[in-house]
Amino acid sequence: MEVCPIPVVTVQTVPYDDQRPGTNGLRKKTMVFESKRNYLQNFIQSVLSSIDLRDRQGCTMVVGSDGRYFSRTAIEVIVQMAAANGIGRLVIGHNGILSTPAVSCIIRKIKAICGIILTASHNPGGPGGDFGIKFNVANGGPAPDTVTDKIHQISRTLEEFAICPDLRIDLSRLGRQDFDLENKFKPFRVEIVDSVDVYLNLLRSIFDFSAIKGLLTGSDQLKIRIDAMNGVMGPYVRRILCDELGAPANSAVNCIPLEDFGGQHPDPNLTYAASLVEAMKGGEFGFGAAFDGDGDRYMILGQNGFFVNPSDSVAIIAANLPCIPYFQQMGVRGFARSMPTSTALDKVAKAMKVTLYETPTGWKFFGNLMDSGRCSLCGEESFGAGSDHIREKDGLWAVLTWLSIMAARKQSVEEIVRDHWARLGRNYYCRFDYERVDQKAAFFMMRDLEAVITDKAFTSQRFAVGNSVYSVEKTDNFEYTDPVDGSVTKNQGLRIIFTDGSRIIFRLSGTGCAGTTIRIYAESYERDPEKLNRETQVL
Repeated sequence: MEVCPIPVVTVQTVPYDDQRPGTNGLRKKTMVFESKRNYLQNFIQSVLSSIDLRDRQGCTMVVGSDGRYFSRTAIEVIVQMAAANGIGRLVIGHNGILSTPAVSCIIRKIKAICGIILTASHNPGGPGGDFGIKFNVANGGPAPDTVTDKIHQISRTLEEFAICPDLRIDLSRLGRQDFDLENKFKPFRVEIVDSVDVYLNLLRSIFDFSAIKGLLTGSDQLKIRIDAMNGVMGPYVRRILCDELGAPANSAVNCIPLEDFGGQHPDPNLTYAASLVEAMKGGEFGFGAAFDGDGDRYMILGQNGFFVNPSDSVAIIAANLPCIPYFQQMGVRGFARSMPTSTALDKVAKAMKVTLYETPTGWKFFGNLMDSGRCSLCGEESFGAGSDHIREKDGLWAVLTWLSIMAARKQSVEEIVRDHWARLGRNYYCRFDYERVDQKAAFFMMRDLEAVITDKAFTSQRFAVGNSVYSVEKTDNFEYTDPVDGSVTKNQGLRIIFTDGSRIIFRLSGTGCAGTTIRIYAESYERDPEKLNRETQVL
């Protein structure tokens, strides 16, 4: 029986003016994608149309999701539209599941032209939650501003999209699925791949797995507690930490990806990973970690619930990179951090005589530095860290790095952190978030605050806090000139920098789905050995 080719259909549509991708792609409430006619199709068409037609024809694209609600529906639409728009091959994770680091890894491994990740990161899921679409380019990293600006411009004038509505795939069946399309000379191919395999092989080439396995299974076995928060990381934790590295199966909790993350907020911090914090306070476990929905963020806890501030974590990882075989072989070329991240990493860079780059928030800014060979390690205060092995932050990489450091130094989490403070001083650091602020009110507040702090009279101000006096050295609205391509990114946050290196920063965040989030960061540097063990909130 002859099978008829699948028709390609052109559908008329009306553009939307609110599809500008933010720091991490397009994020909206899930109901926006579900209820607004062709909202998803419009954005996907804009993404596909942003790729030059000659590059698009027959190319390979990677697709994955964190498993949140609406992901399967969106993947079906993406497959149908990719086929209609000339993409030759899609590589999709089993059951649609791929962590953000795994997508970056696969893009680079198979030399795909791009990838689409369906995630709203640490934001809640479910019908009443959030949904997001990230677009990563050929280096495996988030699309730069030039690409996202192009996507936005296309979305504002879009009048039609192409789709193969009769094309159906089986996400549960590993292997190739080929489809003949009308007016296409070559079949359209979909490959459903194991979600973990390629990423696991990369990690094997970076770390000494035998050393980590010895730590987790030896006579002085380190008991660990890992919380996947019902996000994408469940299969990775089970396969890598338990099956591969020997951690007992009961070390890992909440490892089944759920569409609503079990009704929880998949954000690895002290508030939303409270059950992990309580388990660690009991003293049974020597190491704890949690991951966010798509697996790029992480939190580290030591025995008795000792919390490692993410800015400190990046600095400590940097100071101990020689423990990792990958860096023993590749060397260390430079470090980078987002501007709001504490300057703890700067102290390490100075001690190691390594260049330090300060960038705007957003992993895309690190990509240029890494592609040009300037940067080996980077991090953000929002529980993100990574290296040049991929072009995304990588939660499990950070966890394996910590375990490698513990295996090499034979110290606990707390001992490693306190040794670091004793050697380089401590950057006391905290962040305050004000969410769902009216957009116009936030804009005017930031405008008026900038006028106050950039007034010449302000730079002579001194502020007394307890027994400390802080003298203003510099104020500005942070802007960044990319050392690779010379592009300039302005208005990235208001900075008040004091003479001792302490800072206060005000910044508007682009990762929320409703209103505006104002973030305030406070940092105080302390070198006095007698003052390294105070509570941050008391300062």
